[in-house]
Amino acid sequence: MTYLSAQPQFTTSWDEICYPVNSVWLADLLPDYEIMATDKQQLIVGQPFRGTKTIFGIQSADYAIIPNILIREVVDKLFSDYNLEIKYTSTGEFSINIIFPEQLAIGGEQLQRSMILTNSYNGKTPFSVQGKTLTAMLDGSGLPGTSMYRAVCQNGLMGWADSFSELPKYRSWLEERRQGKEKKQGTNSSAIAKKDAASRKIHQSRRQTPELFQEQLYELLAGQDYKSPTLTTTVYEHFQQKSFGRADEKLLKTLPIPVQLAKQAYERLKLEQRLLDQDSSYWLMYNAVNHALFNARSSLTLNDRYKLDEKVFHQLAASSLI
Repeated sequence: MTYLSAQPQFTTSWDEICYPVNSVWLADLLPDYEIMATDKQQLIVGQPFRGTKTIFGIQSADYAIIPNILIREVVDKLFSDYNLEIKYTSTGEFSINIIFPEQLAIGGEQLQRSMILTNSYNGKTPFSVQGKTLTAMLDGSGLPGTSMYRAVCQNGLMGWADSFSELPKYRSWLEERRQGKEKKQGTNSSAIAKKDAASRKIHQSRRQTPELFQEQLYELLAGQDYKSPTLTTTVYEHFQQKSFGRADEKLLKTLPIPVQLAKQAYERLKLEQRLLDQDSSYWLMYNAVNHALFNARSSLTLNDRYKLDEKVFHQLAASSLI
């Protein structure tokens, strides 16, 4: 199925995304028909903004929705002092940024601690906390990093390097990645991912009740450290110190993003230079790409945008650190 082009919209209100959503079984709609497509058993129907009912997708019988209201209730139970910024699409995808008052200086800027959660009603973007799926966190195969919020362009920055314990290990991984060794590792990871495909969507399984989901999410979020320095912030410091000159403009063309987004990122880079009265740097470049990825109209899903953001981060880190 061709995916619709969508431009992420912005809100600071939970109410914009906590609209009614439920499943409608095809067997109930078509009682006189035998439905042979076992992967297409139920419609995911929402009513955004109390308007027209919208069919976000057709899913298998095992698929279960995570209504955004369940996430909101857990967040409100855990945190009383936070700001909220949400990017969402008309196709039923959500990036929820919980922004805390704690600040951290990166170069001459003050960034705020944050927590990014993703969710969707179309099945295109899995529920995740700081880029890690619930399944990965529950089985211990992946621990969420931290996120930072940059007010100058309303960027939510994921902690893509936080899975590494120290900078030398991350630098070694970047070197292997540059030499192509990481590609082989990626193939193994892909095989494992396919093998675990059935369990990967534990949060979308019929066995996952709303009560169990909220209990698991509460325990995971309560155990996060939102104050300690992280490896990603160390990489940000290196980005700040690495100037981005004319010779580096070719690097922008090599980044794994669509050409049109690269053009928008370059325009954003020049704008931030004027706004902040700063010389161009890898830090401004990374933020410009992040801004373009999460604000431009594209057929990319939110999940796709985050994957590209991670690739861009590692590519800039390799150029900066190696």
